[in-house]
Amino acid sequence: MQIVQAPRASAVLYNLLIGREDRRPWLLPANICPIVPITFLKAKVPFEFVDISAQTLHMDLDQAAARIKTRKFAGLLYAHTYGEPTTPNGFFGELKRLEESILLMDDRCLCIPDLNPDASNRADVQLYSTGYAKIVELGSGGYAFLKDNVAYGPVHLPFDPRNHDQIEKDYKRAVENRVAFEYKDSDWLETEGSLPPWNDYCQQIETGLKSSLAHRARLNAIYASHLPVKIQLPEEYQQWRFNIKVPNKAKVMDAIFAASLFASSHYASLAGIMVDGRCPQAEILADEIINLFNDHHFDEEKAEQVCRIILENLS
Repeated sequence: MQIVQAPRASAVLYNLLIGREDRRPWLLPANICPIVPITFLKAKVPFEFVDISAQTLHMDLDQAAARIKTRKFAGLLYAHTYGEPTTPNGFFGELKRLEESILLMDDRCLCIPDLNPDASNRADVQLYSTGYAKIVELGSGGYAFLKDNVAYGPVHLPFDPRNHDQIEKDYKRAVENRVAFEYKDSDWLETEGSLPPWNDYCQQIETGLKSSLAHRARLNAIYASHLPVKIQLPEEYQQWRFNIKVPNKAKVMDAIFAASLFASSHYASLAGIMVDGRCPQAEILADEIINLFNDHHFDEEKAEQVCRIILENLS
């Protein structure tokens, strides 16, 4: 098993895509973080979106398998919605039987970071992030465990942080307005930088994880006890942020921001934005989900305030 590091998890993804030299399309979940398909655009690797399952909120595995049975794909990226950790190993095994050459990537960037590869995980790549808004937020950093037969070589690209800021503004505008995103290549992807030695990096993650999980547990307890159970997602989806589903999302979000507090709204369906098409289940989830902060950007007092605002605006 190989261990690779980069300044960002997207740089690890880019290196893998470039190293493959396979320009067949990939399958991605429609509710993926926008920087993932933008990384594919930079690497000039085509992709298609698969809708999510209404039951699991992850990629609809039946839809994905049906496509792979009829067409050739270079890879499939499976993401864990809101950090729910279950890995579909049976599905991964089935895909390998259908198409031995397909590269299976288990994107665990919202999950609790593991410092050792999961031996039972049948994906070729187990990808993690310690960047902004992750379970352990170190400000930068991504790493992956790769099977020994996976080709990988760091690519050295010029980087301008102003380009990164601009592309972030561009995709956020496209998602907010539900319009097509027009990719313009620039030096937005940071592939180089001073990376800590692996053992030091692991120590940083271990230290950050302990305080992160303790803080999240305190805030999650407030949300779980103050808010109606019927609007809460199951507990296994509540590690990254505390997620609720409400029919009047816009009203609740407006009230939260009007009180000078904040919540987030991840992740929108990118079908119709990054590529043509519709993914109805991902759209339904995005229309109702609110992510309540439980990290170091929030405290107990703010969590209680947010709960009061939600209860006042639920009807």
